[in-house]
Amino acid sequence: MPLHMIKLVVGAATIEDLLAWRRAQSPGEPWVLRTRQTPRRAEELAAGGSVYRVFRGLILCRQRILAVDTVGEGAAVRCQVTLDETVVRVAPTPRRAFQGWRYLDAKDAPPDLAGEGLDEIPPDLARRLREAGAW
Repeated sequence: MPLHMIKLVVGAATIEDLLAWRRAQSPGEPWVLRTRQTPRRAEELAAGGSVYRVFRGLILCRQRILAVDTVGEGAAVRCQVTLDETVVRVAPTPRRAFQGWRYLDAKDAPPDLAGEGLDEIPPDLARRLREAGAW
């Protein structure tokens, strides 16, 4: 079973905001997520894991992790997580705020939304449906 990472999105309220930010950044360069701490279980993350993104208290999407690298030396050491450009929408799942990132076991990861227009349901409505047990 793959190991995943979960991270809060700051400065973007929706997936569309995140994608617009990405288009405005360095097109043609790999999508890199920078963190202060390198995960101790980096090999497990890079072996099929994804970064699940939390927008305003809801996990809404994920991106496959391609590589986890430590860069820099001494006090300037940082982690760079290279991500696949494809953003996959997932079933909106409530998640409380936290700092940094956390591991997410595959059994706890929300399912992907695929087909039948499910990825077009407004996140707030989807959250209420999940809370009511209707999804």
